[in-house]
Amino acid sequence: MRREGPRKGQRGRRPPTPAGRIRRLRRRIALLFALVSAAGLVGMAVIAVHADDSSWRAQVDADLKIRTSEFSADLRYDEQGALEYPDPKEGVYDCPPVTLFTGTGDRVTPLAAPHRPCLAVPGPALQAVAEAAGRDGDLTRTTVTAPNGHRLRLSAEPFTGPAAENADGVVVAAVDTTGNLDDHERLTVLLGVACAVLVAVSALAGRWLAGRAVRPALTALDQQEAFFADAAHDLRTPVTSMRLLAETGLRGEADGREVLRRTLRQSTRMSELVDDLLTRARLMAGAVPLDREPLRLDQLVDAVVADTPADGHRVTVRAEPVVVLADASLLRRAVANLLGNALAHGHAPGEPADVEVTVGADGTVAVDDAGPGVPPEQAKSLFERFRSGAGSSGLGLSIAAWVAHAHGGSLTVDRGSRGGARFLLRLPVQTQP
Repeated sequence: MRREGPRKGQRGRRPPTPAGRIRRLRRRIALLFALVSAAGLVGMAVIAVHADDSSWRAQVDADLKIRTSEFSADLRYDEQGALEYPDPKEGVYDCPPVTLFTGTGDRVTPLAAPHRPCLAVPGPALQAVAEAAGRDGDLTRTTVTAPNGHRLRLSAEPFTGPAAENADGVVVAAVDTTGNLDDHERLTVLLGVACAVLVAVSALAGRWLAGRAVRPALTALDQQEAFFADAAHDLRTPVTSMRLLAETGLRGEADGREVLRRTLRQSTRMSELVDDLLTRARLMAGAVPLDREPLRLDQLVDAVVADTPADGHRVTVRAEPVVVLADASLLRRAVANLLGNALAHGHAPGEPADVEVTVGADGTVAVDDAGPGVPPEQAKSLFERFRSGAGSSGLGLSIAAWVAHAHGGSLTVDRGSRGGARFLLRLPVQTQP
């Protein structure tokens, strides 16, 4: 039977991890945030540009309307009905330039033009807009380009004589809108640049917000992966030992009772490891609330020492009465871990341990042993997982350090007066009311 291999383009591809999918979701959220922000900003920019364009055009047309209406209002007729108009040399036609046409319909002819115009208006354009206004009998506007490239706005308004039947002529005013167009273009460019900057800022903000949104999920995944790593690392040795013991017992190569005793020790150790792993996972996840209450630290230490099997080791306790505000179960676990660490590693091979536990009135618990001590280069990393440096998991010390920090205290290690390790647990003392 032939087995179909991976298709082309799929070889070597691995499915994304949960953390990878969360990071991909983060990028998509940031992209969506940037697109929505960009759409909103572009929409507002388009509205602003359109509003500015309509505003200045409406203002220009209103000024031209005022100019033509005021000029038409100043025209007079004599008793014979002849039109009287200002002399162009008086300057009233010059700025903004006004041209007076007479006639009706399409037959209009220039009657008066500016003497010294401030603006050069093409004659054909003036004639065309005047004819359109005379033909329609209504206000007419248009935009033309002057020979120098400037954009001109023209407004033509018909006026009537005494008979008020038909338009007797047309008044045409002009204004240069080049400056308005330049200002409008500058505003458009400025809004475009501002939109680009704001889109970039919104993209960064979206990435930051998305990162904050998915950070709890990534933290939970990291804690889950750390728990799996701890479990795989710590359970491998006892499980392997129990399997070897079982195989030895099945082959009959060892005494059955001895195999059972060693199996019991390994299973006890594995049970303790599982308990430590679960405790550490709950502590790191924040699932263990602190039940703080006033308690006698010296009495708690005495109880821990009494409950810990000595197995031929010597433990001495010197305690002063002191009250701390702490979680009894967690603090008992931390002291037990420190004591167990000293009994396990605080002595030379084949010799009993000699451990001194001192409880001070300042809320400190010192655990001293006469063993080889802790190298200075390992002191800072000793309370991290997998950093015991003596063949154990290191979870007990990391749990003790976490309990100390959770209570606002600390856990440090240094060389003791007898040459061994000295672990010092500091806890805040309850102040008397």
